[in-house]
Amino acid sequence: MYNEKVVDHFSNPCNVGELTDADSIGESGSFKCGDTMKIFIKVEDGRIENIKFQTYGCGAAIASSSMLTEMVKGKTLDEAMHITNQNVADELGGLPPLKLHCSNLAADALHNAIADYRRRLEPDYTD
Repeated sequence: MYNEKVVDHFSNPCNVGELTDADSIGESGSFKCGDTMKIFIKVEDGRIENIKFQTYGCGAAIASSSMLTEMVKGKTLDEAMHITNQNVADELGGLPPLKLHCSNLAADALHNAIADYRRRLEPDYTD
């Protein structure tokens, strides 16, 4: 059902945990499947310096969170905001159609964290 890359990110996820000094936290979840994700970001000079996640859900949800964190570390906030659920799924080598929503949750949590950061720290930011 899952390819080797998805299994690897599920079995050995990267960037798991909480950033106690996070500049922002974004959350997302699905009532349908019960998966929840929390993304913690640390921003320096407009770039994501550090990122961690906590995910409660299936293997695809954990793999999507892990891959997302690897994809955005070091990127500017604008670059990170352009990462889509399809980008995450593609980097994982694909997800089964019934699990594609897991990559949505990861991208949504990231976008929520960035939007929260910008609302609080960038005076000219509007959604």
